[in-house]
Order: sequence, then structure tokens, then C-alpha cells
Amino acid sequence: MKKDYDDYELREEYDLSKLPIVPRGRYAPERRMGKNLVVLDPDVAQAFQNDEAVNAALRLILQITQIPQKAAT
Repeated sequence: MKKDYDDYELREEYDLSKLPIVPRGRYAPERRMGKNLVVLDPDVAQAFQNDEAVNAALRLILQITQIPQKAAT
């Protein structure tokens, strides 16, 4: 017996505002745990052409933060 899905409608008693929004795919938090995946905000992503550019910028920040500061004389 074949079901007819053309007339499928969501019942009115369902409150969609109470349904959780679950991220799927590679951006889901449980899939990102323990991985090297980071999601950049769109404005930050525009500043970098590719992942190598992001890595170079982060390495520069690491180098700068490891430089000991001179005491004021």
C-alpha cells in the first residue's frame, strides 16, 4: 500500500518555537570535539584567502606573545 505524501501538513498543536535547533554535518559540536576544525565568523573569514593564511597569522601572534618585554629603564 503506497502512502500519499502530497497532502502532508504539520499539525497545529506542534509549537515550533520549542523545538531544538540541532546543528548537523561537520559543524555539529560533537563532531568538532577533538578535531582541528574551527568555524570563523564571516567578517574574519573575509580577511583570509585560505587556511595557510590563517595559520601564518596565528603563528605570528604566537611569536609576538613569546617575546619577553624589556623592563622600563
